[in-house]
Amino acid sequence: MSEISRDGEVALVTGTSSGMGMYAAVELAKAGARVIATMRDTGRSDRLRTAADAAGVALEVRALDVTDHAAAARLVEELTAEFGGVDVLVNNAGQGGVGTAEQLSMDQIRAQAEVNYFAPVHLAKLVLPGMRERGRGTILTVTSVGGAVGQPFADAYCGAKFAVEGFMQSLAAVAERFGVHVRVIEPAAVASDFVQNAVRPTDAGAYGELLQAYASRTAGAFANAQSAADAGAAIAAAALSEEVRFRWQSSEAATAFVGVSLADHDGSRVRAFTAPWIATDRPA
Repeated sequence: MSEISRDGEVALVTGTSSGMGMYAAVELAKAGARVIATMRDTGRSDRLRTAADAAGVALEVRALDVTDHAAAARLVEELTAEFGGVDVLVNNAGQGGVGTAEQLSMDQIRAQAEVNYFAPVHLAKLVLPGMRERGRGTILTVTSVGGAVGQPFADAYCGAKFAVEGFMQSLAAVAERFGVHVRVIEPAAVASDFVQNAVRPTDAGAYGELLQAYASRTAGAFANAQSAADAGAAIAAAALSEEVRFRWQSSEAATAFVGVSLADHDGSRVRAFTAPWIATDRPA
């Protein structure tokens, strides 16, 4: 990242206490950006600070629960007063969720939407006026291959990720007219705390056998996951790139994954792709 200079630019990154968000923040700082790294609990900032020290860079840690819209607005106001605004927004904070429609309460579905859809949309709205007025800026939202490929037992999660991709893709064409680049990046499986933090059903009920098959497949995918450091570097590269491009992936595996859906005109390719994930002895 260091060959791309962003000296003095203000980069606001959410979800930086660990994983790819942490590494993305460090890589942006290595490129010269003034990084404002946010997390819900700044008491969990030790790993980030250690990674920054190891890289020989400085960054600023601030508290932010991205679902607290008033707090997000205050933070952007503070950054505007202190530094003149936000030049790069990286919407990285997110939450996984496992469960199919019957297993999910509406509160759980709304919670997924709050973190994975409404929070990045709101932050984009907050930084966009300043970017538009200055005639430059980048808004990068970390979505998922689940934002392009609907997956078993990821109904609420994929629904929110599909929604945020649609919002950002619609916004991108208009924002571009004012010099603002709106982008998404889609990681596949990444070795991080994401899976452990995913919301899960307490009772599998009639779906027990299918859920077990899905869990086995998912365990295999994460056993061969991209490292959080590599994913973080890909996120920073997408945020820093001068290339005019909406959709990015964090790895070749992620590119192949989303390609299943993006070229799937009738839905049959996705069905054939995901059906084996919940295969049992019973015919489909």
